[in-house]
Amino acid sequence: MIHFFSKYKIIFASSNFILIILYLFPGSLLGCIIYEDCGTQPQVTPDFFNISSNHFYAFFVLSFLGFFSYWFSKNLIFIIIYIIILSVLIECLHYVVPNRTFQYEDLFGNLYGVISASILLLLIKIYAKFK
Repeated sequence: MIHFFSKYKIIFASSNFILIILYLFPGSLLGCIIYEDCGTQPQVTPDFFNISSNHFYAFFVLSFLGFFSYWFSKNLIFIIIYIIILSVLIECLHYVVPNRTFQYEDLFGNLYGVISASILLLLIKIYAKFK
């Protein structure tokens, strides 16, 4: 599975592009498609405490794809930094995108998704080293 992602980095690049489009669309693109109402955001699961579950899942999956796409790269730390900066930048851009609002719950969901995937990556690397 790891070799699949490292050969096809286009998966990570295209998921980045899709995520950026979804985050910067004025309103909810998924709401437009699913509910035919751009003001309604689909909710995957209820939010956790003060963390947006949708944002957590999106950045967990994006981080996971990025980590496995660049698994054998010596510069894996740059992918982690890139995704963290992307998560903060995209949420801050909600100040200027019409019909979008900056929310700390969303920002925390983004960051916790990246941190959770990073911890999982670290555990996988440690496990692989001892195996």
